[in-house]
Amino acid sequence: MMATAADLAAGRYRQVARTERALVALIQRIWRRLSAATIAEDLEGEAGAAILAAVVAGQISVAQGAQAFVAASMAAQGGAGVAEAALTAAAFAGFAPGGGSLETLLFVPAIGVRQRLAAGMPAQEAMLGGLADMAMYATTTVADTARSSAQVAMAADPQVVAYTRVVNLPACSRCIVLAGQQYAYSEGFLRHPRCDCQTVPLREKEWAGVQSPRDLYEAMSEAERRRTFTVAGSRAVGEGADLGQVVNARRGMSRPDAATTSEGTTRRGLYGRRVRRTGGGTARIPGERYARTTQSRLTPEEIFRRAEGRAEQLRLLRRYGYLV
Repeated sequence: MMATAADLAAGRYRQVARTERALVALIQRIWRRLSAATIAEDLEGEAGAAILAAVVAGQISVAQGAQAFVAASMAAQGGAGVAEAALTAAAFAGFAPGGGSLETLLFVPAIGVRQRLAAGMPAQEAMLGGLADMAMYATTTVADTARSSAQVAMAADPQVVAYTRVVNLPACSRCIVLAGQQYAYSEGFLRHPRCDCQTVPLREKEWAGVQSPRDLYEAMSEAERRRTFTVAGSRAVGEGADLGQVVNARRGMSRPDAATTSEGTTRRGLYGRRVRRTGGGTARIPGERYARTTQSRLTPEEIFRRAEGRAEQLRLLRRYGYLV
């Protein structure tokens, strides 16, 4: 029996969640060997390099599954495999959500540890706070990569007209009220730190298999409802209030908004090699080991914002190395 779209969405969620759990476990093992007194040096050295490599590997892992997930979802909805381009998983790795430096983002927990120490917090507690920060940045990066790569895979498949938001419990109130919402396939995804919601591609504008906000609310225990919506909010919903009126869904939610990334722009990088083949120049930046291209590399999110129509999206996604 062919898997349903709901089955495929659940499978994709489990794949990303497994990757995140393995990444957090590795970070915890590394973190146990670190000291609050030397945390900055540690994250600038081998420990930081190991964490960075693990996050990059996680990004590649979830990106590698994106196009197969989209193709299977289309097949489950009666479509056929007609992708117009192949996704390049490595092109999504090495930069933070929104296009910034992943290496810089993964150093921020060291700053947090130092700030906690300066505020008088015991070293052990400061390090626990730093570990929580690192886990949040790492898992948010992987989750954003999973969604971004899936969105690019959707653009490469002309059957996809939209995507819907699938929310998995436990979830915050902001995500619950967005469950089942449908968006154009190129529209940016609203998320927050630690958000693990998934996108599911749609061949048609409707898909009845997605749980609505009310379905998710009914599936929660009373304790979960009170914790998620507050006691007063849970009572209001139970008495018939609209979930969207109880929760300000967009508070704390954002879309990756950086226009460019420097990842992959060195002479050896995927995009850098492509620019040099087409006659583009490179220049060495003071303090960096390798020369970089003099052309900025657009993020997928910025490409979707700028491009008019699928053909232009595909042209730019190929140009910047996300598709081949």
